[in-house]
Amino acid sequence: MSDDNVTEFLRWQTHKDIRVSKSVIKKWIKGYKKPNFYQWAIVLKEINQPIGTISGFDLCEKTNKVHIGYGIGAQWWNQGIMSEALAAVMKFFFEQVKVNRIESMHDPNNPNSGRVMKKCGMLYEGTLRQADYSNKGIVDACVYGLLAQDYFKN
Repeated sequence: MSDDNVTEFLRWQTHKDIRVSKSVIKKWIKGYKKPNFYQWAIVLKEINQPIGTISGFDLCEKTNKVHIGYGIGAQWWNQGIMSEALAAVMKFFFEQVKVNRIESMHDPNNPNSGRVMKKCGMLYEGTLRQADYSNKGIVDACVYGLLAQDYFKN
């Protein structure tokens, strides 16, 4: 992503050159050879162009949980696109991968990300002080989670 507003709360830097984006995509392609590599581009059907990214990472076999992270271009904020993508990824992880827990977190200064999580049924579990980092430095982390038993109950 090439917009500083988008990457402000993310862990990776804004792509200032197309070569950076191409390098990232090459790494993704190599990563797809691994059965537990979960990184997707969000492509808007109407324009057939990538507008964001969503991934599952830190898959823990002992606890059977996965952490989800995402980002989307600013011009597509507040349109329900990220909620739709997150819901689809959550369905995939619960129904196909069979994880027991999905979790995600956001900086309290980025409440829209928390609204996406809530809209998808994730529950706010608390705020960890200075437990994460982003392009803003060390930040607090609002933690959200959902268990398989609660997902399948609804």
